[in-house]
Amino acid sequence: MFYREAGPPNSPVVLLPHGYPSSSFQFRAFMPALGDRWRLVAPDFPGFGYSDTPDPADFSYTFDGYARFLERFTTTLNLPRYALYLHDYGSQIGLRLAMRAPERVAALVIQNGDIYEDQLGPKYKTLREYWDHPTPEGRARLLEAVTEEGLREEFVGEIEERLVERISPDLWKLSWPLLASPQRREIMVGLMEGLRENLDWFPKYQQYLREHRPPTLIAWGPQDGYMPEGAARAYLRDLPDAELHLLDGGHWLLETHLEEVVALVRDFLSRVHARQ
Repeated sequence: MFYREAGPPNSPVVLLPHGYPSSSFQFRAFMPALGDRWRLVAPDFPGFGYSDTPDPADFSYTFDGYARFLERFTTTLNLPRYALYLHDYGSQIGLRLAMRAPERVAALVIQNGDIYEDQLGPKYKTLREYWDHPTPEGRARLLEAVTEEGLREEFVGEIEERLVERISPDLWKLSWPLLASPQRREIMVGLMEGLRENLDWFPKYQQYLREHRPPTLIAWGPQDGYMPEGAARAYLRDLPDAELHLLDGGHWLLETHLEEVVALVRDFLSRVHARQ
């Protein structure tokens, strides 16, 4: 396993599970910006980034399999308590981890991670059509999205043109060679298929939030075809005390609005850890 780490080893921990199609690389600038006061840890999941790609007979490439991996990862590194940064696929994996051990969660930072089915954005249309009528042709279209051009579309395809220049081509130019193997492309498509089953977990995530009410900061980019503004506001149904900030960006705020997100997280975690 490959993972990135920053900050003093005895400081409060921020755990950073990544999403698709990136890896811990997406946190490369965020981590040193907070590393003076917090210990930040970001693993590359199996099949992503610089980590190995175990045989599917030995590792379950599902959201539940990744949650079990993340649990083992925190145990191995002796991380008994942490704030969770929830983004993209990492929100699904991180919330399953939180449900397994709610006493370990000091706080949540939620950034474009959807758990409300009625607020899913229009870009889910293609996936929904495939989930309802899975065909070899439909699956081939999903596989076509796992290409360098498909990755570029994920990063810059829906934000306003003035923001595109803020996003480094490193995100797709460096990510694509690490995802280009046939095995990893199949894993990516399998996760897209697994999102259908993941919808059944949404009520469970919501119940966890209602029951445990972890301190929560929501920093959201509404220019997101999968997770628009309504997906952010929906969290207030179950977390009425959460702090909600809508920034003028999209899914990849750490690329376009790093300073704003860092300032929000620094202020939020300072208050959380002072109270605790």
